[in-house]
Amino acid sequence: MTRIKGIPVILISKSDPVEDELGSLIYEDKEIVVENVLVAPTSSDDILSTTNLYGKKAVYTLAIPKGDKNKWEGQEVRFFGQRWRVFGKEMQGIDDLIPLNWNKKVYVESYE
Repeated sequence: MTRIKGIPVILISKSDPVEDELGSLIYEDKEIVVENVLVAPTSSDDILSTTNLYGKKAVYTLAIPKGDKNKWEGQEVRFFGQRWRVFGKEMQGIDDLIPLNWNKKVYVESYE
C-alpha cells in the first residue's frame, strides 16, 4: 500500500516591522521549513475561478498539514527550486471531518 506523503516547503515569513533611524519600516525574512505539504497542479476549473476572483493565475495548490499555525496568506514559498507567492484566502476544513493529514489549502502563483 502506498501512503500519501508531501514534500518540505520553505515558507518565507515576514517578521514584524522595525523602524530604522529614518522612520522607514524594515522587514526581515524568516525561513520556516514546513514538512509534509502536498503540492499539486491547479485544476483548470480552479485556474478560471482564481483568475476571475483575484486576477491571478494559480499554478499550484498546496495542501497544508493539520496543526500548522503559520500564516500563509500573502507569503512567499519555495519548492521545486523556484519561488512562489501565496494569494487569496486559506481554505480550511474541519479537522475531525477530514480523514487525511491535511485540512487547509492555498493557491500559489509564479513569483520570480
